[in-house]
Order: sequence, then C-alpha cells, then structure tokens
Amino acid sequence: MTLTLTVPPRADAGRLTGLPVAVIGAGPVGLAAAAHLLERGLDVVVYEAGPAVGTSVRAWGHTRLFSPWQYVIDPAAQRLLETTGWEAPRPSSLPTGHDLVDQYLAPLAATPQLAAVIRYNTKVEAVSRQGMDRTRSTGRADTPFLLRLHTDTTNSSTDVTARAVIDTSGTYTTPNPLIAAGLAPAADLGDRVLDALPDVTGADRDRLAGRRVLVVGAGHSAANTIIKLAALAKDAPGTEVLWAVRNAGTARLGADAADGLAARGQLGSTVHGLVESKRVQQIASFEIDDVRPDGDQVTVTGRRAEEPFTVTVDVVVNATGFRPDLDMLREIRLGLDDIVEAPRALAPLIDPNLHSCGSVPPHGVAELAHPEPNFFIAGMKSYGRAPTFLLLTGYEQVRSIAAELAGDRVAARQVHLVLPETGVCSTDIGGSSCCSTTPTTSSAPAADPGTCCAGPEQPAGASSSRCTN
Repeated sequence: MTLTLTVPPRADAGRLTGLPVAVIGAGPVGLAAAAHLLERGLDVVVYEAGPAVGTSVRAWGHTRLFSPWQYVIDPAAQRLLETTGWEAPRPSSLPTGHDLVDQYLAPLAATPQLAAVIRYNTKVEAVSRQGMDRTRSTGRADTPFLLRLHTDTTNSSTDVTARAVIDTSGTYTTPNPLIAAGLAPAADLGDRVLDALPDVTGADRDRLAGRRVLVVGAGHSAANTIIKLAALAKDAPGTEVLWAVRNAGTARLGADAADGLAARGQLGSTVHGLVESKRVQQIASFEIDDVRPDGDQVTVTGRRAEEPFTVTVDVVVNATGFRPDLDMLREIRLGLDDIVEAPRALAPLIDPNLHSCGSVPPHGVAELAHPEPNFFIAGMKSYGRAPTFLLLTGYEQVRSIAAELAGDRVAARQVHLVLPETGVCSTDIGGSSCCSTTPTTSSAPAADPGTCCAGPEQPAGASSSRCTN
C-alpha cells in the first residue's frame, strides 16, 4: 500500500482559503448536506466508502419505510433534482430502501453538481488538524482539517485538507452487541447470528425457514423482522419465532397507537397481536449475559426477571440498535455525552432513559457543536446510541450547519422542524410521558421535549438503522 501526500504547503497565509467542506458519507443526510452547501455557494467534497450512494440503505433495501416520500426528500436536494426534470414520487406512498436509492439518492448523486464532488470507494480513516494533534490549541480554528483517505481501487492512502468537516457516516455498520453488558460475544458465532433486518422472504429465507429464530431488540427493526418471520412461519412448517426484550415492555411499540405515521403505528399493533395470538413467543425482562455456539445451534444465557434463563435456537437476529464508530475521530476534540455518545447539548433531548418514545425538539448547529471549531456530526451518528431518528431530523441538521458555515448565523439558529407525532408516549423505564405540546418550530434551543417521534426511521420502516428514515 502506498501513501500519497497532497497536503498544500503550510506557508500559506490564509490557510483555509479555497478549501472545501468535507462531507463523510453519501447517504441521504450526506447528500442533503452537499446540496445545502452547494446552494449556499460553498465548495464541497463528499467521501463515500462504498462503490455507490446509499450503500448502507441497500443492505436493508428490501424493507419498506414507515415514512412516506413526503418525509424522506430533503428540500434543497429536491430543488437540485428538479433542475434536471426529475419528478418526485407520490408523496403519500411508502418506499422501500431500494426505492429510496433508485428513485431519489441515485438521481440526486447523478446531477452534474453532485456527480462532480462525490468520491466513491474512498474511506475516511482518520480526521485531524494539519500539523496538530488534539493537544495543540494555538491557532487551531484557523488550521485546515486533515483527512486521511483510503481508496479501494488503488489500495492507497492519501491526506487531503478541508476548511470544515461534516461526518454523516451513520451507524448501520456498527451494531450494538447482543450481550447486555455492551460487549461482543467471546465466541465466533458465524452465520448463527444475522444483522438487523434480514431479508426474510428473499436472500435469507433458506437460513430462517423451518428454524427456531430468536429476535433480540425492542424497536421498529425488531418488529419489522418479527412480522415477516410470522408470515414465513405460515408457509414454512417448523418455523418458530421468539422475541427477547430487555425491559418488561416495549414503550416504542405501542399497540393501537395514534401515530402520525400510520405504518409506524401499525408495526406496534401488529407485533403485539402476534404475541397475544401466541404466534410469537415474547421473552420479556431478559438480559443476555452470553451467547455461544451449541453444535449447529446457539445457546443464549442470561437473567429473566433476575432469575437464570437459557434458550437454545437455530438463529439469532440482532436488532439491538447501533452505536457510532468514533475511532477515526481520535484526534478531534469531541464534546460527547458520557451516556448516549451524542453531542452534549443534544443528548438530554434524546436519551432513551428519559424519553422512551423518542421525543425530540427542533435542533441544529447550536446543539450539534463540538469543542472542535467547524466540525459537526450529523444524521444518525449524531444520535450516538439513542434509538430514535427520522431523516427529517437529519435534513434540518445539515441545513442549519450549512447556514452556519456560510456565515448566516441567524438562519442557522432559526431551526424549523415539523415531525409526525406518535401515540407511543408511555414509558416503562420510569418518569412521565415524553409528549408535550411544545411547538415544533423554534428559533432557540427548546428546554423540554417537543412532539414525540418514535423510532429510527432507518431500516425498520425508515427508522434509524441506522439508517435512514
């Protein structure tokens, strides 16, 4: 592997002059960030580790989002697309992940403006400041960012500079471990464990049909998989569906919830109906201590309501959520909450220990700022380990950041966010309802939770997935 240095000389007086804003990740939020930056007249380069846009979305592309098209298209991106004659899909229809890529992300990336600035097969391995590690302070804000890139096509690394960095790399490739302690199982489980949102009726059908399957997780991704497995069980004799959750109930999956997103509310109603009808066996209050191979099967051990409990199955589906990969940011001064690993000002608004239904008030650059000047984490990764995210939230984040980088501080802080409400506002983790009547449009950070908006919109139905919407 070769290392090529393309960093400009340091003798330059205005060292940030002429440098682009670097966006990490060409998913929905990354492309939206690029569209807003270009609309503001700012130079931008997008670095995408995959061979095409929406690589992570493709991983769960068979799954239908619970957000209709009207909630998954960014306004600046739409304005850019419309210059090419593109027509938006029917606003009320529900896209799959593949639809999201084929009908929106791929055409957006193909516009002349974005096609010229996206670098595919290029993984950002590290972010720092040119000539400065995280301990150096003097002149830091006026020093270019340095990004170390690895390009798959040439198997080489290159250092480049930028005036600002927006990390929208997501979390889908870094799922939470199955063990309740937050550690990965010590044993190699091979294909006995599948990632969230397997293709139950497609590519993964043979692995699941006629098997005893344990789905672990209490969110929308888990519900989506349980529903599909229950349907598979009707056609494939011997298919048994078990559902393990850590808490006594599932606050984010209420039955008969009055949800602003009908498909999201239906997920809860359907999965609870499957449990009541005994088509799905729910194992509540189960904290997993270990997962080990047991011949061709896997044995899961732990405590159920504080009593020892063991279950042996053929396949485990890990739908326990995701966490951010922070390794590449070791030299960046991050201001992250100790619990959620989200920006400190944002964390109290999304901490699942406080807001089980995923309430979130309007927020933008003020809540996303870090001690590192002009560095931002946006999209699902900005939520750290919190499970609730909608694409609309990410789009407003990057609109605010783009305004800030363009010097329009007023627009950056006039945060506008209208999210569909959810009826899932009870909690089984202590505290009161997370719903309130706080307006969803604000020019200042909100002091209390706004309208409830459950769940990642990522793969689960557009829920987080870290995903997507």
